[in-house]
Amino acid sequence: MAINPFTSFVFGLFIFSAIIITAYTINFYYLAFISRTRKEPHPTVDWGTPTVTIQLPIYNEKYVAKRLVDAVCNLDYPKDKMRIMICDDSDDDTVELLGDLVDDYKKQGFQIEHVRRGTRKGYKSGALKHAMKTTDTDLVAIFDADFIPPNWFLKRVIPHFSSSNIGLVQCRWGHINENYSTLTQVQALSLDFHFLVEQKAKSNSNLFMNFNGTAGIWRRACIEDSGGWHTATLVEDVDLSYRAQMKGWKCLFLPDIVVNAELPAQMNGTKRQQFRWAKGSIQCAVKLLYDVALKCNVAIEAKIQAFIQLTRHIVYPLILIQFLTLPVLLAGQVNLYVVNVLPIFTIATYLAMGPGASLIIIHGMYGKSWKSKAKFLPALLVYTAGMAVNNTVAVFDAVLGKKNEFHRTPKYGIVTKQDDWKNKAYNLPFTQTTLLEIFFGVYGIMGILIAIFSNNPVFVPIIALQTIGFFYIAYLSFAHTRFKRNKSSDNRQKTKKENMANTVYKLSMIGILGIIIFGGYMALSGYNSDIYPLDRIRGNLDGVITSSDPNVIRNHLVAIQADLDMVMVNLPETFNSDGKVISKNPVWLFGTESTNFLRIQNNINTMLAGIDEISSISKENSAYHTGMLDINNRSLMLKINIMDATPYMYVSPANMMMSAIWIAAIIGIFVALKRKKEQLNKIDE
Repeated sequence: MAINPFTSFVFGLFIFSAIIITAYTINFYYLAFISRTRKEPHPTVDWGTPTVTIQLPIYNEKYVAKRLVDAVCNLDYPKDKMRIMICDDSDDDTVELLGDLVDDYKKQGFQIEHVRRGTRKGYKSGALKHAMKTTDTDLVAIFDADFIPPNWFLKRVIPHFSSSNIGLVQCRWGHINENYSTLTQVQALSLDFHFLVEQKAKSNSNLFMNFNGTAGIWRRACIEDSGGWHTATLVEDVDLSYRAQMKGWKCLFLPDIVVNAELPAQMNGTKRQQFRWAKGSIQCAVKLLYDVALKCNVAIEAKIQAFIQLTRHIVYPLILIQFLTLPVLLAGQVNLYVVNVLPIFTIATYLAMGPGASLIIIHGMYGKSWKSKAKFLPALLVYTAGMAVNNTVAVFDAVLGKKNEFHRTPKYGIVTKQDDWKNKAYNLPFTQTTLLEIFFGVYGIMGILIAIFSNNPVFVPIIALQTIGFFYIAYLSFAHTRFKRNKSSDNRQKTKKENMANTVYKLSMIGILGIIIFGGYMALSGYNSDIYPLDRIRGNLDGVITSSDPNVIRNHLVAIQADLDMVMVNLPETFNSDGKVISKNPVWLFGTESTNFLRIQNNINTMLAGIDEISSISKENSAYHTGMLDINNRSLMLKINIMDATPYMYVSPANMMMSAIWIAAIIGIFVALKRKKEQLNKIDE
């Protein structure tokens, strides 16, 4: 069957996205393979107690800052060999808290400094760059505020600097609050995939691995030789580690040395962290890939993996492209089955490439405890699918060169399930990205209906998984919305304003929920009046094609007439010079006769007249067979015409106008929220 140009273009986008996504997926499985098969020995040497500077970049972390400093000062290492630099750019209570804490530890004989730049220029990388100006020790350890290094950390890690070319030793992240919620459990599983597959594979080979920004130790000479900390990207850790490896330094990952950290418990904080990582990776790709490609001393495999590592977040826009194009192709009756005669093989292929292979990897990562981790794999798939919108926006931010702003991920000192973050400072409201997540969720519901009514139910689980993901992320973004000023105050007016802001957010959530329900109702109503009748017409045309009984054919044609009358009511009309309607076409721009419903209606009327005439002719008469053949040929052609027209029904002027009104209503709510936030900021100032 011929495919019209629009459907052909959409099909090309779908196939292109599928190929690229498959390539990145297969590469992950390749890394999983070499992480299990390639094992370079990690020799250690008794290096004694070299001097170490421990740098702690902090910004507004009053709930976890003390916990971090206490853990660092509890390290089993000589005080005269260990210098602690608290790089504090805070502008809230954290400053006073750390000031008092530093004074106490100084009295106990620690070499500890409270470094205040007086600016946030360069954000975390700017703070680390500033700290390096006065750092003269052999090694530099870095911990983010939410980490808790064990007291044996330095003594177990330092011996791994056995070779003079080892510039970085990265340790695995643990998760102190992994069991707090489903959200933290899926984040823990996702991070374990990164460390126990990707980092392990790269460390055990000649591939480039990246510093994860914390829980690692650098050789100071490596930092200086590689050009120091740069502030051009949001992932200064990846930037520096890649520049170091291009200089010939080796980065080492130690999977058996685990440093516990606090996972984000609030969805809006999680989205912020994911956004920063996605945007920063693409920024590093733009900044570094040209140099990596030209380096003669970098192996071809390392160059390929560097490209894949830095660009892997482009998978998220491709996921959205597939999600948008799949229903269009199903509505256009394009065959997407892997094996034509075995549709179930399509879903089997998806399961094998996704959950099936992931279960095998999880079994290899966790051994006997793999089942307790595997039960969260479905939640991880939903979470990953739902994050596609957030991370796609980040990718476009990076590609378009939007200004950098390092938004930290709030932490609340959450350890046990009894700990609560909801009434603490730093809580984040939902953002405009939630609007897009709602849109994709509603679109997914329509996609499920299209898959069902186009007789392609095998694709329902695939569309449903992503649809659930979008609604899950959007729901938690709303449910986790709180508004609390970062600076503490006893001012009753501020407290009143905070309560008012929370009320505004709650009312906004109710308003958006109402808009979603209304939008869903309108979408279903529009589908029932515009799209579903076309599905019925195709079904009746199939009935005409497969039947040889004139009475049965006539019933099908009458049903088609009724559906055509319903569809044609809202179609744009074209008039001739005499004011006569000559076309009713869903393709309102550059329409053709193949999708002219007035012509299709005339054909049906001709077929009805023909079948009435045939009914009075003997079946042995040659005119009977000629008439039936004509009706059959017309039905085949009309079925193709209806299939060509179906995708354009989704983008009718009426649908586009309703969508614009729907989106404008939600944007209006966001504008009102933004104004409320600005008012509160003015009060702070």
